[in-house]
Amino acid sequence: MSDNTAKISKTQRKPVVLMTMGTYERNGHPYQVMTHKYIKPLTDISDCMPILVPTCCGIDDLEAYLDMADGVYLTGAGSNIDTALYGQQNITPNKAQDKDRDSFDIPLIHAAIARGLPLFGICRGMQEINVALGGDIHQKVHNLFGYLDHREDSDDEIDVQYGDSHPITLVPGTWFAELMQQDTIPVNSLHGQGLNKLGRGLEPLASSVDGLVEAIHAPALPQFTLGVQWHPEWRAKENKFSTLIYQAFGDACRAQADKRDA
Repeated sequence: MSDNTAKISKTQRKPVVLMTMGTYERNGHPYQVMTHKYIKPLTDISDCMPILVPTCCGIDDLEAYLDMADGVYLTGAGSNIDTALYGQQNITPNKAQDKDRDSFDIPLIHAAIARGLPLFGICRGMQEINVALGGDIHQKVHNLFGYLDHREDSDDEIDVQYGDSHPITLVPGTWFAELMQQDTIPVNSLHGQGLNKLGRGLEPLASSVDGLVEAIHAPALPQFTLGVQWHPEWRAKENKFSTLIYQAFGDACRAQADKRDA
């Protein structure tokens, strides 16, 4: 194989993206889990290769994982972030927490930023980015005056739960508004918590009709950074806005892979 052929082969490899898993318990057995709905858009639309990272083993191997990575993808989950990480008392004690994931993802976010890796967070993942950078969380958005109830109805069919719930307004002149090619887009809504104070360097990209921040980025950072509060992973290939988001993340990870392999 010639040197030129070898170089082409290397740069055409699929980007590697870290996905951290969460804690789940069944019949007394603890599991580390990740749902298909998050994995498939990454492979089918972003055209990236996921590495599922256990968060139950601590952070001793964090840098080794990052050595393999061209991007970091933080998904939603059924658990809330430990309120001690943003200086509040827990007012949702009946809601599951996942301190192993918190303890892994917070340093992962800092390390990914330091390495210039593309970073994409969904729902809990967006909230993790905010907390990691010093922001905090509204623990019960539905109890706040003037805000909508952003939670899904658990009695609805799943397609209804993940169906369009309300529009969000995009910040004009941002790369995200340009990507979406519209001033507003419809999104689903399946969250009880939301962003309050934004973390250092974070700015809004979109907000709900009640003013709740629905998307964020870090414009001073050189790499792709995006957090969204809704769930673009749901039937992503059938949703043009979700497809554009996953394509943009995949393109950023490919650019990172090419730069690393150059």
